[in-house]
Amino acid sequence: MEIKYTPWRMRYIKRGETDEGCVFCVMAAANSASDGERFVLYRGQHCFVVMNIYPYNTAHLMVVPYLHVADLTMLDSSVAGELFTLTQQCVAIIQGEYAPHGFNLGMNLGRVAGAGIADHLHMHIVPRWNGDTNFMPIIGDTKLIPEALEETYTRLRPHFAALSSASAQ
Repeated sequence: MEIKYTPWRMRYIKRGETDEGCVFCVMAAANSASDGERFVLYRGQHCFVVMNIYPYNTAHLMVVPYLHVADLTMLDSSVAGELFTLTQQCVAIIQGEYAPHGFNLGMNLGRVAGAGIADHLHMHIVPRWNGDTNFMPIIGDTKLIPEALEETYTRLRPHFAALSSASAQ
């Protein structure tokens, strides 16, 4: 079996041992000057958009409410509305920049449902292309992401900056 080293994932594996709280709450509370370091693309009134640093595919984004809540039914209509509106806008931005053939959208509510961060709900937006699931993840148990996170951020950030400008008017 071929071994691919992914040392950046150790931070994910050990995050429970070292983090001082919810990673999403830390991002939400951080100064927007550090958004580039954290891959935060947009800050709305009730939610923010961040790149998944452990992506399933290039341009895998998440829409995250500022409110630390695991239960979808606890979101009021303004937060839920912005969460879904931002999801639509993310899909449109990714369509324009990357032209994927489809999307997976969803939430994993609860650890048993596959939530890596079960205490703070978030919407995943995963662009998909014909052929993006090939023999590597199926036979080789390895996923290849063809674009560096920094490059994806650089490509997407202007679109979200325009979204910020439009919402400020």
